[in-house]
Formats: sequence, structure tokens, C-alpha cells
Amino acid sequence: MFLINGLEQNTLPAGDRATQFGDGCFTTARILDGNVCLLEAHLRRLQQGCEALMIPFTHWDTLRQEMCQLAAGKQSGVLKVIISRGSGGRGYSGTACQHPTRILSVSACPAHYLRWREEGVTLTLSPVRLGRNPMLAGIKHLNRLEQVLIRTHLEQTDADEALVLDSEGFITECCAANLLWRQGSDVYTPSLEQAGVNGIMRQFCLQQLAHSGFRVVEVSAREEALHHADEIIICNALMPVVPVRAYGQYSLSSRELFQFLAPICEQTR
Repeated sequence: MFLINGLEQNTLPAGDRATQFGDGCFTTARILDGNVCLLEAHLRRLQQGCEALMIPFTHWDTLRQEMCQLAAGKQSGVLKVIISRGSGGRGYSGTACQHPTRILSVSACPAHYLRWREEGVTLTLSPVRLGRNPMLAGIKHLNRLEQVLIRTHLEQTDADEALVLDSEGFITECCAANLLWRQGSDVYTPSLEQAGVNGIMRQFCLQQLAHSGFRVVEVSAREEALHHADEIIICNALMPVVPVRAYGQYSLSSRELFQFLAPICEQTR
């Protein structure tokens, strides 16, 4: 069941621009002990996405209330919030769309994340590359065909997650996570000026690392940079942080960065 514009229902008008053009943005939040983790950051992401896509959504107080209501009483879960431009007219013009659509849903947390945190994951290089588009870079918009293709290829391998490059060959992200890697006390994460999603947990990790003994650098790096990493971690709002135990033929046993971030990220109520 979905909560669509405040009503419990399972149907959306076929003319909604979410289905016609992928015209909207979304966020996926962790529910823990009846609360939405990093609620303000998720709302801020949606606001920034709507501003960038010029979607005239204004019901922020109502949305906040609905998010909290859906999380209340649940020990754990996943809350997904979609905002589309809504319905109106035909063609690409959105001038007739005056009433954006908000869609909320709750599902169970992925069961494998606990095992991933304990055992670490394996990465493989995806053959699918992300197109560079600085106007959409960083936004979690509804156009996710690249991720669908990345996931389809990943499922044909034995790896847990995929390392994804952009069309120029620069490290960008994983299929459903951001990544950071460590060399000594230096921590690197890909620049997202051209492609990729600026994840909520990525932002949180960078904020924590800014006040630590690690030096953080956002870089445009080729895939070979990971061959020299002492440690790689991946993160998203649900994991929230997971160590990488192997990338291709390279094994990684260090957990220094993971052990620093994991306890902090688990406290994001």
C-alpha cells in the first residue's frame, strides 16, 4: 500500500509524469525505533531536488508529518518518498502541472545488510558507465535506467556490488551506494560534479571525517586508484556503512576507516 497525496491507495494516474518521463525525485530513508534516521537531511535532499528540477512542491510540513507517521511504531524498515511533477497536459512541457504528487511507502530492511557489515562485500567493475550530465549530477531523480542495467549485469556475477565509472572512465559510485577509499590517513571519494548521486550517508560520513584525524579529498580518479587502496568502504542510508573485503583480484583486510565510521553512522537517529 502506498500513501499518495495523503490517501492510502495502490494506483497512480497513468498520466503522472513520474511514469511518463521519470519527472521527479526521491529519497530512501532508514526507519529505526520508530524514527526516520536523518529526517532533516532527507527533506533537504527532496527540497534541493525539487528546486533543481523546478518542481513547485510546497507541502513540506505535511510531508514531514506523513513521514513521521509512517515510521511511528516500527522497529525497523525502509521509507521511500517520491515527489513527481504530477499530471497535466501532454508532451514535455510541465506548465500545466500545478499539483505535484507525493508518494510514500514502507518496506522491510534488506536482510543481507547485517551480514555485509560483518563479513564485508566483494566489488566487481560494471561494464555499464554513467553518462556525464552536470545539470543532473548529484540529484536522486527518477531516471534510474542506468542503475537498472548496472544491477542486471551485476546479477550475472558472483559479486555483491558493482564499481561504476562515468563515460570518461572516472570512478563515480556503486550501483546502490557511494564509496570511499583510504590510503594511509588520506580518505578519497569521487567528485560528483559530472555524474552520480550525492548520497545522504556519503554527506554524513564526510561531515564526520572533517573533524577526524583523516584527511578527506574529493577526486576525479581512474579505476586504477583502487589498486593502491588500503581499505574501501561503501555507504548508503540503509546499510549504513559496509567494508569491502575484495575488489576483483585485490583483497582488503584493513577496517580502520570502517571501525571509525560504523559506530557513528549507527547512531543517526
